[in-house]
Amino acid sequence: MFYNKRWIADFILIMITFVWGTTFVLVQDAITTFPPFSFLAVRFGLAALLLFLIIRFFRNRTEKENPATDPRQNWIGGFVLGIFLFLGYAFQTFSLLYTTSGKSGFLTGVSVALVPVFTYFILGVRIKLSAATGVLLAIIGLYLLAFADFSDINRGDILAFLCAIFFALQIVYTGKFSARTSVFHLVAIQLATVALLSFFSAFTFESWQQILHPRIYEDPTVAWALMITSLFATAFAFIAQTHVQKFTTPTRVALIFTMEPVFAALADYWWQGVTLTGRSFIGAILILCGMILAEVPLAQLSVFKKRAKDKP
Repeated sequence: MFYNKRWIADFILIMITFVWGTTFVLVQDAITTFPPFSFLAVRFGLAALLLFLIIRFFRNRTEKENPATDPRQNWIGGFVLGIFLFLGYAFQTFSLLYTTSGKSGFLTGVSVALVPVFTYFILGVRIKLSAATGVLLAIIGLYLLAFADFSDINRGDILAFLCAIFFALQIVYTGKFSARTSVFHLVAIQLATVALLSFFSAFTFESWQQILHPRIYEDPTVAWALMITSLFATAFAFIAQTHVQKFTTPTRVALIFTMEPVFAALADYWWQGVTLTGRSFIGAILILCGMILAEVPLAQLSVFKKRAKDKP
């Protein structure tokens, strides 16, 4: 039964990653008109509002979801996860001011290597050899996909690496909090925290008044991006991630999330006509192989080899 739940969890996580990757183009187009922090404030604010409405109108069901839940754990967990998630987005946004998108994307993806390290020290879970090998393949694949040149390290690269740290912490602590909290409450508080911190950042660094102008929402690019990302890439995605992490490991989640740039590249090819180079294609294959390898224990592979040798 556990294995069935784990496969279902993997499928749901892949669907989440697909949504994030394919909506990347929408977000890129939207933030050319709507500044990044302002966009995040509205995106996460709408998603949080939706979840609070669901909690309000389906209170009995959401309260029965985990009857042993301490409400304080919902608030603590939601705030902690929200801060990690916001800092990940913030450092990623500022890194793009000083470094290339390729280097920023690769360094953000390095979170896949940080997750098993943090999982060991925070949750006390040791990483399996197969998972470690899968992580290594995914990192090599990310490097090839990003086509990043590290001959010159700058402040943007450091900011992107900090982004990876906070995204990794968000994944690990989601695994820690999800088992003892109400998923809807935990995610709603997390998203509301991101929305509030994004608004304060917009107030500090951007022309935040645009948030209040109706004309910005009349732009179809912004309107569609906000509707799709707030509903599917935020509210539903984080609810699903938080729920399924009860049945899988943080390292496995991080490996699946490395498929995001693969889906983003495919979306670029499909909608923008951007050609996927041979190097990028090899990188995508390595990421996929790393994800699959982490699912198949090396001990099981050795059994297959032994059976093959025993055959006449």
